[in-house]
Amino acid sequence: MKLVVLDGYSYNPGDLSWDGLSQFGELTVYDRTPVEEIVSRIGDAEMIFTSKVPITRDTLLACPSVKYIGEMATGYNNVDVAAAKELGVTVTNIPNYSSEATAQFAIALLLEICHRIGHHSEAVRQGKWTASPDFCFWDYPLIELAGKTLGIIGFGSIGQVTAKIASALGMKVLANSRTEREEGRKLATYVPLDTLLAESDVIALHCPLTPQTANLINRDTISKMKDGVILINNSRGPVIDEQAVADALNSGKIYAAGVDVASKEPINKDNPLLTAKNCFITPHISWAPFETRKRLLDIAVNNAAAFLKGEPVNVVSV
Repeated sequence: MKLVVLDGYSYNPGDLSWDGLSQFGELTVYDRTPVEEIVSRIGDAEMIFTSKVPITRDTLLACPSVKYIGEMATGYNNVDVAAAKELGVTVTNIPNYSSEATAQFAIALLLEICHRIGHHSEAVRQGKWTASPDFCFWDYPLIELAGKTLGIIGFGSIGQVTAKIASALGMKVLANSRTEREEGRKLATYVPLDTLLAESDVIALHCPLTPQTANLINRDTISKMKDGVILINNSRGPVIDEQAVADALNSGKIYAAGVDVASKEPINKDNPLLTAKNCFITPHISWAPFETRKRLLDIAVNNAAAFLKGEPVNVVSV
């Protein structure tokens, strides 16, 4: 049995072990794989693992030995799942491995906007507190979240963990989701999208990227928001129209945005968010704590083991 990891560095830069996968056969791990080398690196492997490397129909046709694709993420839009199913290739993903970390990061972005902790820490080091005529100072408005309304778009596991944290901060939580679940009703009030847009002081995006959610936050939906709203996006970059959000930030319609994702990653140097006012950008790291990545790799090993037993789990090629 030959196994190939096509882009292992992002989720295991060396602080985790590949032994779990190597137990299944001859394992080759590549840190990164350029498009032109995908077919040659897969070769005659039967099991392949990818996070961002695209696996197309043509690739599968060129690599007929492939029987299993382990998507090393929750989203799997980089894999032609329809072609895989047609060709008898099983595709699995890694669900619910980063809910706590991603929700924690969404709130971290929000708290940074509310308190500008990084800025004020640096200002102290630069001597601004030492030179202050008062016992304290602040350079930006400080925001208390208790009593404010958080609207969460996409209320799966990540959205629900975010709701729990927000509730602990004293926030009222609204939710909009394609599926309304009983467990969700215990954490938030489900409302139509337009109601959420109109009533939320903070809007957090936790929805998957689908044809229905692409550019969900656009000029029209922004116009329905409160003036001075805060926007948080650590779901997928293309869920927002970046130019529309940048324009709204520059006009003050959106007070501030915290984003951990971009429409193109790594982010393009001409991305309008890079020069927008009050936009906090991090490099897609919500999911990346050590504990979270270890959980991802453990689930990937379990997925592979289940497939080899003929009892596959977390299958998305159905």
